[in-house]
Amino acid sequence: MALKATIHKAELQLADMDRNHYEDLALTIARHPSETDERMMVRVLMYALYAQPGIALTKGLFDVDEPEIWAKDLTGAIRLWIDIGQPDEARLRKACGRAAQVVVVCHSSACEIWWKQIEGKLSRLRNLSVLRLPAQTAQSLAALAERTMRLQCLVQDGVITLSSDAAAVEVALQTLKSAQA
Repeated sequence: MALKATIHKAELQLADMDRNHYEDLALTIARHPSETDERMMVRVLMYALYAQPGIALTKGLFDVDEPEIWAKDLTGAIRLWIDIGQPDEARLRKACGRAAQVVVVCHSSACEIWWKQIEGKLSRLRNLSVLRLPAQTAQSLAALAERTMRLQCLVQDGVITLSSDAAAVEVALQTLKSAQA
């Protein structure tokens, strides 16, 4: 018998002062049986940082042809593709061909090794951004995970804070590769 997703609910108050984007978001997160709290909370963080019309959490681990998060325009074209982890070169090339903007966030301690192996192969992908979230920060985000969450995300002057009633985590993303305009 196949294991089913665990449903998590998040009320997320977003105040992104850097983008002048303020929104109250209600997220329903289907957590794959193999997904960790760390990975789930990285998904929530990335959703908040890239919140825009048409953004959605996808099937993710349930469907290998979809990213973790995407934003589509009214025609169904993919504007934004967000992957979490260490995708291979073929997946990233395919994503860059399908979406206007592709973002990858790596959050494990093996991120540096993965990046050194793949960096040269991705230099021509102009619409790709690669971010590194320190593993320790991802672990701190995992402490915020609950079945029902009330979260606040504040972005001000490049400083990102994700917090709940119990704790606050300051997030420092390192840019490994920036998309070129």
